[in-house]
Parts: sequence; structure tokens; C-alpha cells
Amino acid sequence: MIARIKTLAATALVASALAGPALAAGEVEIPKQDWTFGGVFGTFDRASLQRGFQVYQNVCASCHGLKFVAYRNLADLGYNEDEIKAIAAEKEVSDGPNDSGEMFNRPAKPSDRFVSPFANDEAARASNGGALPPDLSLMVDARVGGADYMYALLTGYKDAPADMKIPDGMYYNTGFAGQQIAMPPPLFPDGVTYGDNTPATIAQQARDVTTFLAWASEPNLEQSKRTGVMVILFLLVFTGLLYATKRKIWANVH
Repeated sequence: MIARIKTLAATALVASALAGPALAAGEVEIPKQDWTFGGVFGTFDRASLQRGFQVYQNVCASCHGLKFVAYRNLADLGYNEDEIKAIAAEKEVSDGPNDSGEMFNRPAKPSDRFVSPFANDEAARASNGGALPPDLSLMVDARVGGADYMYALLTGYKDAPADMKIPDGMYYNTGFAGQQIAMPPPLFPDGVTYGDNTPATIAQQARDVTTFLAWASEPNLEQSKRTGVMVILFLLVFTGLLYATKRKIWANVH
């Protein structure tokens, strides 16, 4: 069921607000990055995940939601039960009806999904000049280039060439098709203060929040890779047994 929801949501995102950037990603050069979660044996760096969550909370969460991620999923990042309860309780959700038949607000619980920064899409558009900020739950999966594209976009804000005219409300970005994007630069040096004292450069923040969003898109990635490796090992052993059995059975046949 979760996989079906993820697939449908990814399709919807690509078909709407994400369609342009996703297709356009192929029109720009996206440098290949080395990610700890890449490859067959890749795993998520927990420290980077927690730093990335901090960047999301401090920078991205004011406009972008994570509607397919529940607060309790933060246990995968290394947070304990009390920490997760405290993080969730910072937000309020609508619940009910109560005994009087009325809806009410309550602090969010670990079982709740991340609370959207806006009450509805119309409110989101009204706060962003008519544009609907995309949900980030499936962002890395929905983009062509995945994590590499996200990192290139976040680090791609530069001064425009002298011969290029950038319209008001647009920003020059080497990682975006056409090099013009409406989203202002979200990251700045020391824009966050990491608890582990990691220098908060733009590149570091971009790498950490990209890692976090890659996890949000594929929270079961590590388990899937472990299962895949076990299946491959089983097939190799099984193939060897079949070959040995065949050799024994047909050993005396000329």
C-alpha cells in the first residue's frame, strides 16, 4: 500500500509542478557526487541525516512539507522516543470530533505525519506569489538525476554572466534548466548551527539536506539493499549446489 501511494504521488508530482524541472534536468550538466548511500552496499550516514533534518526544519519546512513521512520514522535517523515526541509536539494537528461533535487542535504525536506549513494548497499559493511549493517527500525520486540533481540545484546559485538579463523575481542557477529559477537561494554560509560543530558551509548543508531527502524518498533503502544482497548470495549458493548435484548424477554417464 505504501509503495502504491509513493508511486502514485511521484507520478502526480512529475505530471504537475515537478514535471518541468524533472524533464529539464537532462538539459543541464549534473556533476556526479559520491554518496554514502550509493551502490549495492551503500548506507545512510546517520550524522548527515540528522544534520539534514536540521536544515530541513530550519530552512525548508516553512514552505515545503513532508506529507508521506511520520514523525516516528525519525527513529531511523537515530532519535529516541522522547526526542521524537518533543519534535512532534512542536506542531499542532486537527483532530476529532470530540464528545460535542467539534473538531479540535492538539499537539502532534509520533504517529502523525509531518504537519504541512500551510492549511491548504490555496494558502500555500497565496503565500508564494501564486506558486505551489512542492512537497519534498518524494523529491529525490521524482527528479531526473536524483540526489545529484538536488545537490546541483542547491549549490547552483551564482552571479549571472554580464551578458545575461535576469528578470525581477528570478535567480541565476547553473543547476536549473534555463539557468533561471523563481526560488530564492535557500542556503547561506552558517545558515544553521550544527550540534556536532560541523562547519555549515553551503556545500555541507546541501549535502546533508539532500541525504535527508534521499532517505525521505526511500526510507527502506538500506533494508532493500540487504535483502537484495542476501537473495544474490542465496542464488549463488543454490546455483553451486545445482551444479554439484548435476556433476554427481551425470558423473558415470558417457
